[in-house]
Amino acid sequence: MSLATTETYSIPTGSGRLHAQRWRPTQSESGAPIVLLHDSLGCVALWRDFPSRLAQATGRSVIAYDRLGFGRSDPHPARLDKTFVHAEARQGFAALREALALERFVVFGHSVGGGMAVGCAAAYPDDCVALITESAQAFVEDRTVAGIQAARATFAEPGQLERLSKYHGDKAAWVLSAWIDTWLADDFAHWSLDDHLRQVRCPVLALHGELDEYGSHRHPERIAALSTGPATLRLLPGCGHVPHKEREAQVLAMVERWLGDGYVLADDAA
Repeated sequence: MSLATTETYSIPTGSGRLHAQRWRPTQSESGAPIVLLHDSLGCVALWRDFPSRLAQATGRSVIAYDRLGFGRSDPHPARLDKTFVHAEARQGFAALREALALERFVVFGHSVGGGMAVGCAAAYPDDCVALITESAQAFVEDRTVAGIQAARATFAEPGQLERLSKYHGDKAAWVLSAWIDTWLADDFAHWSLDDHLRQVRCPVLALHGELDEYGSHRHPERIAALSTGPATLRLLPGCGHVPHKEREAQVLAMVERWLGDGYVLADDAA
């Protein structure tokens, strides 16, 4: 598969600049662009070549950005609070939309980025053409807590933080704390996406690995059940938390077919 062409942006916000990248398919481009939202330890670079392949598979441009505090974006000026998942729609994502003059869009989020994607679809119901969640957490489940506790023990071992530094530089310790300390805080225990899911009107594709160590099938089921638009759930057998890496070809094929359904194309043209 040929690689898509790329563009890089530096996007100003009130709290710092965001790094963003856009991949354009080498064939004729059509349809609303897909915006990727990364996971708790992620960044643009950690999507690797998935955005390029997604652009080629769908014929749409694909945009990814580093949230404030991550990757090549500026440091975050504070600790995250329990509203951070829902707040991204009106903060970094809003700045991206304004800078790139994005009107209608498809939003695709992995893990906590999936929760943020739900927030974006809820915040901009007239502009969000479709929502794709991958391994998203819809609430704080025992499996989620256990997975994060296990990861905390792993990252306490010598050399593990340096793995994050490769992608986040001297922000790595903040990135790790933003994930572990926020999700394990007592005041986050009752967090959920429920209210925002009820505001989602666009078509929804909920992807989830059967063996996801950070959440069971209850998460995509809740996403599909509470969103008000047509919802499709795909549970991937034998797959863990990162389907776009573990089952890349399968994920690309599913997204391509799903976005090609009549109701999504009709919304593109609205």
